Amino acid sequence: MNSISYIGDAIEYEARRQIEIIEDGGKIDQETRLFDPDKGETRSMRSKEEAHDYRYFPDPDLLPLEIEQAWVDGIAASMPELPDAKKARFMADFGLTDYDASVLTAELDSARYFDEVARGRDGKLAANWVINELFGRLKKEGHDITESPVSAGQLGGIVDLISAGTISGKIAKDLFEIVWTEGGDPARIVEARGMKQVTDTGAIEAAVDEIIAANPDQVEKARANAKLVGWFVGQVMKSTGGKANPAAVNDLVVRKLGL
Repeated sequence: MNSISYIGDAIEYEARRQIEIIEDGGKIDQETRLFDPDKGETRSMRSKEEAHDYRYFPDPDLLPLEIEQAWVDGIAASMPELPDAKKARFMADFGLTDYDASVLTAELDSARYFDEVARGRDGKLAANWVINELFGRLKKEGHDITESPVSAGQLGGIVDLISAGTISGKIAKDLFEIVWTEGGDPARIVEARGMKQVTDTGAIEAAVDEIIAANPDQVEKARANAKLVGWFVGQVMKSTGGKANPAAVNDLVVRKLGL
């Protein structure tokens, strides 16, 4: 065969052929087969019934090899976690999809990074930030995970702030940008720059009232089409610099509009 792809095609065809023969109770003949790339199949070329037909012969200089089970067990115990086992653990422990777990275990350094970010945290949220935000930015700037300006500890800190409700998803993206370009502890940055999410319902309600009062035409449209609630939520978020809790804003807008 004169092509790597033909070799792959021949192996796949031959594997299927032999499985079918065995499952039907047949026996695999020892033979040389050729591959027809036009038909994508192998055909018998010549039989080779005995080992000597393949020019096999025993090596007289090889000594008997005796392996103790304790030695085998010791090697097994000292082996690191293998990719398939790591992928299964990520899916079981963190509730990740098969796709996300595959992406995160494609490289050892990436898997180690995610493991540190997700440890003791919301695994799905951590995976979302590692895959979409971090990997996306690394790819855009031509870096690999070992060159990441954002450490696993820093990204884990951002995830903690989101989970605690201290910052919203939008603020988190702004925070990620600051950490990427300037470094620093995410929690201290949020405190120092006043980036905490507004959870005071009184302050949020005042912003909602202001937007509703300024847009009577939109109010009527929203009462006829509930999908326009999103417009009011967006305006309130804009007026608060993205700091208002989106869920609280949505609940207040719905209540204020009588929907």
